Amino acid sequence: MKKVYFDSAATTQLRPEVVDRMTNVMHECYGNASSTHSYGRSSKSLVENARKTVAKQLNCSASEIIFTSGGTEADNFALRSAVRDLGVKTIITSHIEHHAVLYTVNQLEREYGITVKFVDLDSDGHVDYTHLEELLKSPKKKLVSLMHVNNEIGNILDIKRVGELCKANDALFHSDTVQSVGHYELDLQEVNIDFLAVSAHKFHGPKGVGFAYVRKNSGIKPLIFGGEQERGARAGTEAIHNIVGLEEALKLSYQNLNEEREYVTSLKKYFIKAISEAFPESTFNGGSANLDKSTYTLINICLPIAPEKAPILLFQLDLKGVACSKGSACQSGSAKGSHVLSQILCYEDMQKPSLRFSFCKYNTTAEIDYVVDVLKDFM
Repeated sequence: MKKVYFDSAATTQLRPEVVDRMTNVMHECYGNASSTHSYGRSSKSLVENARKTVAKQLNCSASEIIFTSGGTEADNFALRSAVRDLGVKTIITSHIEHHAVLYTVNQLEREYGITVKFVDLDSDGHVDYTHLEELLKSPKKKLVSLMHVNNEIGNILDIKRVGELCKANDALFHSDTVQSVGHYELDLQEVNIDFLAVSAHKFHGPKGVGFAYVRKNSGIKPLIFGGEQERGARAGTEAIHNIVGLEEALKLSYQNLNEEREYVTSLKKYFIKAISEAFPESTFNGGSANLDKSTYTLINICLPIAPEKAPILLFQLDLKGVACSKGSACQSGSAKGSHVLSQILCYEDMQKPSLRFSFCKYNTTAEIDYVVDVLKDFM
């Protein structure tokens, strides 16, 4: 059976170079980075070199990078610490954030009694910046949490503009950049941002590792207590092989960024054209078909399929070897529909199947043709 993977927004295939680097480290550098002997010092050196590599790419200080288990932990770390340690009383976010943010904010509201405000969105799910500016007029200590690239519909936030609005209104700014780092350049000297979250497995690195960027002298305290790892900011023995895997993946992503971005963009254009020709009644959700306002890495399609067939579409695609998604992979086991699409689609369109196809350097136009043929047979 032919196998086609169009779910890179959920997780990406590891680059062979990353696997080689990680394998070598697991064989040769197995010392605990907190140990003072030579084995430990070798591991510690790898961790700190990786931190410097990340910091150089983002144009920030190495001391501002804290390695975590992934984006979810990094989001929790920033949001919870901002409320607990920095006195944030109001969090401004949107209804289409990742659940790592939404559920954390909901929990903080219950625990600390903070005020949560939601910025308005237009019909495609883009942030209303005028409304955001109005919300920022609150005199209370506040934090804005808005993701850079939406993981379901691909909308791109004007992160620099939001940073400027936050600075002008004395607000902290946190952004989940899990879908953007490794795919877009980000200069933290040019963007006013206090916290961001990153996960390695979104840019051809390993699962189970990511990092939080925490602006210097922010004053936040650890989320996980124990040892003095990560300069006391995040306890727990470092997974050296994962950290160097993240470093290698990030380095290669940016070394090959222009070439790979051009190629993947061409795949997205080809996919849009092929779907539009094969299924003229199909529509593209959010801003995902707008190449200027959405990421080049994914498309979200609402297909004109009869309601009785809709529940088995994803299953049928899987039987044909096609991997894609109804939305966030983190919610794939849930019976609920997409919380993102529910904010922008009418009731009628919510009854139709919407699928997210996400691309990477390993995909081909021949695979797109195969998917379109499979969908034609199903229709």
